[in-house]
Amino acid sequence: MQLVIVESPTKAKTISKFLGGKFIVKSSYGHVRDLPTKKMGIDIEHNFEPEYEVPTKNIDRVAELKKLAKKADGVILATDEDREGEAISWHLVASLGLKIDEIERIVFHEITERAIKEALANPRAIDYNLVDAQQARRVLDRLVGYELSPFLWSKIRRGLSAGRVQSVCLRLIVEKEREIQNFKPEEYWAISALLKTTNHKLKTNSDFEAKVSKENGTALGKMGVKNKKHADKITAFLEKADYQISNITKKEVQKNPLAPYTTSTLQQDANNKLGYSSKQTMMLAQQLYEGISIGKEGSVGLITYMRTDSVNLSMESMLAAQKMITKKFGKEYALANPKFYKTKAKGAQEAHEAIRPTFPEKDPESVKEFLDPKQYKVYTLIWQRMIASQMASAIMNSVAVDILATQANIKDNYTLRANGSTIKFDGYLKVYNGKMPVSENLLPELNEKDLLDLMKILSEQKFTQPPARFSEAMLIKTMEELGIGRPSTYAPTISTIIDRKYVNKDENKRLFPEEIGFTVCDLLTKHFADIMDYKFTATMEENLDAIAEGSKEWVPVIRDFYKPFHKNLEKKTKEIKKEDLQEKLDRLCPDCGGDLIMKFGRFGKFIACTNYPSCKFTEKTDSEKKIDEEHAGEICDVCGAPMVVKRGRFGTFLGCSNYPECKGIKRIENKTGITCPKCQLGEIVERKSKKGRAFFGCNTYPKCDFALWNKPTGEKCPKCQNLLVFAAKGKTKCSDKECKFEK
Repeated sequence: MQLVIVESPTKAKTISKFLGGKFIVKSSYGHVRDLPTKKMGIDIEHNFEPEYEVPTKNIDRVAELKKLAKKADGVILATDEDREGEAISWHLVASLGLKIDEIERIVFHEITERAIKEALANPRAIDYNLVDAQQARRVLDRLVGYELSPFLWSKIRRGLSAGRVQSVCLRLIVEKEREIQNFKPEEYWAISALLKTTNHKLKTNSDFEAKVSKENGTALGKMGVKNKKHADKITAFLEKADYQISNITKKEVQKNPLAPYTTSTLQQDANNKLGYSSKQTMMLAQQLYEGISIGKEGSVGLITYMRTDSVNLSMESMLAAQKMITKKFGKEYALANPKFYKTKAKGAQEAHEAIRPTFPEKDPESVKEFLDPKQYKVYTLIWQRMIASQMASAIMNSVAVDILATQANIKDNYTLRANGSTIKFDGYLKVYNGKMPVSENLLPELNEKDLLDLMKILSEQKFTQPPARFSEAMLIKTMEELGIGRPSTYAPTISTIIDRKYVNKDENKRLFPEEIGFTVCDLLTKHFADIMDYKFTATMEENLDAIAEGSKEWVPVIRDFYKPFHKNLEKKTKEIKKEDLQEKLDRLCPDCGGDLIMKFGRFGKFIACTNYPSCKFTEKTDSEKKIDEEHAGEICDVCGAPMVVKRGRFGTFLGCSNYPECKGIKRIENKTGITCPKCQLGEIVERKSKKGRAFFGCNTYPKCDFALWNKPTGEKCPKCQNLLVFAAKGKTKCSDKECKFEK
């Protein structure tokens, strides 16, 4: 009997199905050893030696595995094929007291019978370069976190944290917000004409829109019309002008499919198309990878390993995809030869395949009944993307029409441009069932020299918009482009800065920094330039990659970083005084006459005396006082006493003034003033989900369960009469997903 150890119980269940009675498969439930939680656990004086320990929660698990290992004929370590997985195997050897010559290490990137048996036939030794790379990252992050975090506690407030990657990620969000705050909008006017064909020989008689593109032959560009005076001049001319098509350009455009998913591109698409956070996406992908029970087949791994920066596909999977494409869509959609892709990611290691379905023939509909709705949506994304990557390109007919607007006996003239496209051959778009966003502005049949009738002039004042806040998708893309972090770190990094309350999400799920985020970022950027520098962080990632490849040793890399970092930290700890970072209010304390300052507390800002702790005077901020005024007169439903505004870990709330004798509490509602369309009794208010995500629901809940993710505008959809909600880029859309209305 041989013992196979994996990290996950789900993975163990799936693998057990493929192995006979000669194997017993058990899970380690992740890492069995780690650095201690109550001290740094790194011996800096002795080559940064880590002091690993088995956490209390893992003691029973280790004892069970050790017992099984002693009875087994051999131990096979089958953890993931990456740095984290390699380190888990290494920790298992140490924790279970195994000898290197008594164990086998196997790796695979998909949990299928073929892959498992092939791995068993080709065992290898533990890759200590990968172990060293993971250990170096862990030590590096522990050094930064354990030394820099107390610095923040002493200068701002307790409970804050800093990290080598998380702090740089925070800087990206803070700088974007400052860019938005400093943005100055510029006025411009968009002018177009609604035109209609007048050629009676044509069967069509459709109207279409054309935008003003040139003035007397000179291109105007987007910002060419800068004020109302200029716009009125053009409008007045166009209203009296004659319109004739001067030129028609038609060309065939080939639209190629995108490469299969990497970790980054999957997280981006799941965020953009499904609204899933990077953390949620990786959790769902992990479930699909480790195995889903699909009826008589039992537990099956439906996708390949989900932490990868590679766009490569195995020849076997590409041939299987071609066979499926031919059968499902027809020969014209299949390629004569498999298509290969090259990664564009900075620092990509390409150790694995791209994320793909393990069995291309299992389309989403064939496994839908076995998946929950979210698993199904993620599997659909992965299956469609991989299949599309091996299909023929789509062919588009692109049409550009130039229209000359002139007046008799007047030299001035304007050119208007109408662009349109149609699908000549859908190619890989077939796999998306027409749902993939393809720009289609259908134009009527037109010929050069055709005369056109003016129906209407459209002149609209606009202003340039500030750059958009980061969505999780855009943040991950930017981190990847800058070389900050690696596929396995994107999701936990973003989760950390949100959990720390440095960053929050607006109604459009865009990331913005809280006040404490600004303060922490500014302090670190000013005094720890290296840690916060994008290039420095990317270079450190490259060093970790070099350790994994065996071209660098991990201890010198850590030493080169730590010595100047620690020296600067000691210097800044002495130089910077907490008082210098506090906002002085030019007011005196009414109790002792000391200076009043603005301080950061556990739950936000408050006003306090500089003579603390001898003087314990505190005062609420103006924003808190405003909330007090808004809720003055609220009565406790339990005892009838006045309610007062209090702050807790989940924000402000109303608590009974008789606390602790009475523990009555009420939510503070951020009202919208919009009546609930479902019950017609309650009001729609802003609320928070269990995971802290803002949504809008009826305040009579649980009597009425009406809810929306986006903030309602108060207006109704002209198509279906459901509420309109605010959408991205200043637009509004219908709250009913089936209704596609947007403006």
